Amino acid sequence: MSKKRGLSLEEKREKMLEIFYESQDFFLLKELEKLGPKKGVITQSVKDVVQSLVDDDLVLKDKIGTSVYFWSLPSCAGNQLRNVHRKLESDLHSSKKRLSELAGQCNALKKGREESDEREQAMEELKAIEQKHNELKDEMGQYADNDPAAFEAMKNAIEVAHAAANRWTDNIFTLRQWCSNNFPQAKEQLELMYKEVGITDDFDYLELSPIPLSSVGDQAIEGCP
Repeated sequence: MSKKRGLSLEEKREKMLEIFYESQDFFLLKELEKLGPKKGVITQSVKDVVQSLVDDDLVLKDKIGTSVYFWSLPSCAGNQLRNVHRKLESDLHSSKKRLSELAGQCNALKKGREESDEREQAMEELKAIEQKHNELKDEMGQYADNDPAAFEAMKNAIEVAHAAANRWTDNIFTLRQWCSNNFPQAKEQLELMYKEVGITDDFDYLELSPIPLSSVGDQAIEGCP
């Protein structure tokens, strides 16, 4: 024998509503959990099913003292369904109106765009112009290194990095002098440590070489129309 099929959620909702409609009474949740199995709704499902009915305004609930009561009347469900029906009708009317507006806009846009030899030729010209535009944009990208604004930003960044490097060099010299003054007996160990980290006798401030502006300027001028 085939196993008996369980109730779907919608079927459970209908069964629980029957309990309310038949008695037209107020119930506690524990009372509904006892009545549910008589309608084929297992006790463990009653709470979730009732809550789904509450969420859809098909069942009302209210707290009286420390207890929560649930109730529903056929008239309440009828009013709810009528409200839903009115809303759906309103949405349908709005959708039909919007569809009509879009259809009118679509027909208006089609005017002047009928397939013809002239239109096909214009589309080909447009594609050629777009392709040329992309080629020119790629070519402009190749001259980005000669952009005066980009060059100025690069020069400023170099100056900032140079100043920072020499500031740290100055800090190192200050630290070496402090170590020499405070730990004269550890001079050899300190010199060995300096060499291990790359601070040798030729360690000194960095000099900022002048940037050859003439060559850059010439390239920028050559790139100008």
